Amino acid sequence: MNSPHLLTLQRVLSTALVAVLAIVAALVTPAEAKMNIQQVTSPGGIKAWLVESRQVPLIAMKFGFEGGAVQDPDGKEGVANFVAGMLDEGAGDMPSTEFQERQEELAVKMEFEAGRDVFIGTFQTLTRNRDEAANLLRLALTEPTFEKDAVERIKGQILTSLKFDENDPRNVASKEWFRLAFKGHPYARPVKGSPESVSSIKSADLKQFTKKVFARDTLKIGVVGDIDAETLGVMLDRIFGGLPEKSSIAQVPEAAAPAGPVRKVIEMNVPQSVAVFGHSGFKRNDEDFIASYVLNYILGGGGFNSRLTEEVREKRGLAYSVYSYLSPYRKAAIYVGNVATENKSMVRSLKVISDELQRMAEDGPTAEELKNAKQYLTGSYPLRFDTSPKIASQLMWIQIEDLGIDYIDTRNDKIDAVTLEDIRRVAKRLLKADGLIVTIVGKPEGVKKNAKEG
Repeated sequence: MNSPHLLTLQRVLSTALVAVLAIVAALVTPAEAKMNIQQVTSPGGIKAWLVESRQVPLIAMKFGFEGGAVQDPDGKEGVANFVAGMLDEGAGDMPSTEFQERQEELAVKMEFEAGRDVFIGTFQTLTRNRDEAANLLRLALTEPTFEKDAVERIKGQILTSLKFDENDPRNVASKEWFRLAFKGHPYARPVKGSPESVSSIKSADLKQFTKKVFARDTLKIGVVGDIDAETLGVMLDRIFGGLPEKSSIAQVPEAAAPAGPVRKVIEMNVPQSVAVFGHSGFKRNDEDFIASYVLNYILGGGGFNSRLTEEVREKRGLAYSVYSYLSPYRKAAIYVGNVATENKSMVRSLKVISDELQRMAEDGPTAEELKNAKQYLTGSYPLRFDTSPKIASQLMWIQIEDLGIDYIDTRNDKIDAVTLEDIRRVAKRLLKADGLIVTIVGKPEGVKKNAKEG
């Protein structure tokens, strides 16, 4: 029998080895090389996309199930997020401590995350520990125990996190923005829930969520690393074969397009106010999504190269950070931005932002701005594939968003094909400076506390 000191040393060495291999994988993965994506179907019919990479003895997997926080029961908001924190807290006949110790001994990385529409899993293992690691993941997904002690401990951690969020202006502003934008729809509910809803969650609620959501029919899997298609097929059946064939997730209705003007102020005694602003966007399958993506880079997604940064920060010194992004969900899409500035500067900052959105909608970008945006967006794309975990994540999301197995090869061509006429047309279609939903947290001077709240 190994001594406790020897076991601790083995865990440290195994964990260190995974970290070293991950660094090596990052160095040897040819980001510019054309990847050979294999479509694998296991003997049991489970499908995955695989990129073999034999440089290091490491396997990375990313997988997702349809049905995230939108599947939380009414009054039990936060269940999906709670489940994500519980799946490595004991499974099968292994209590929480034993399960996590075994993870450390095998140097297995296992993480889970609940989004609004999807429930995501991350899994990494050394090749030599593949079978034992796969069994741990199988147990986590098919036989989670949700022990009472572990449930209460994780509940306490979530409640502490929620308490912290209540004092974070960015979190408060974002939470309120979604409440205003999606009233009456599941997207209006916070993914992490509320102190009241989380406090009411029991083990039975967590079990019910996994039975409802974890199923093979909505499962998307990306795998990269030291494994061939045949071996992966066996591994897929071992991990996921015990799940139900079909999920029982509730159908979620389309959300009404978020529209303003709405302005809401939540007072918080802080020296700097935070504002979230935005309106509806384009879904991922919209024919103008790529053009809107390029447009957003020019307007607010390009960091120091964006117009909002230039106008709000560089020219006027109103804020250190201002940015915007597109977020397409399954049942809605949004175009949202964020700015933080001194209380006395919030009114002026929002006016500059609104004016810039209006100017972009009317005139569009310049040819030089479009050229620079396309060069950056195409040139930086390989950075999404510079490690095996990143590649696995891309493979999974491309499947979830139904972009096609050739998307990696065609994506830059799609961006290069965007013309100045395209982007000007899309700017007019997307941007609605007079229809913004704005939530402000702080003590902004000169801002009406509530204006046209819907």
